[in-house]
Amino acid sequence: MSQEFLPDDNKSDRPNNDSAAVCEQEVVLLTVVGSPKGVRETILTLYRLGFAEVGDWSPVQRAANPKQVMSVLIRRKRADGTSPRQSGR
Repeated sequence: MSQEFLPDDNKSDRPNNDSAAVCEQEVVLLTVVGSPKGVRETILTLYRLGFAEVGDWSPVQRAANPKQVMSVLIRRKRADGTSPRQSGR
C-alpha cells in the first residue's frame, strides 16, 4: 500500500496504480430520450455512422414522461484522445 504513492520515473506525485489512469479519463454521458421507436432509430443511426455499438447503450428505460423512454451511453476518453478499447489494438 505504501508503494502506491512513490514517485514514478518522471518524478510525478501521482499514485502508481490503475486509479491514476482512470482519473486521466474524460467521461461523456449521452442520453437519448423519446418514443421507443425514436430512441431505437437514433441508436441504430449512430451505430451506422460508426459512433457507438448498439450494445454499448444501456437497456431502454422509462423516462419521466410516461410516453417516452431513454437510453444512456457512457464514453470514456483518455487525455490523449484515445478510448480505452483502442489501446489494445
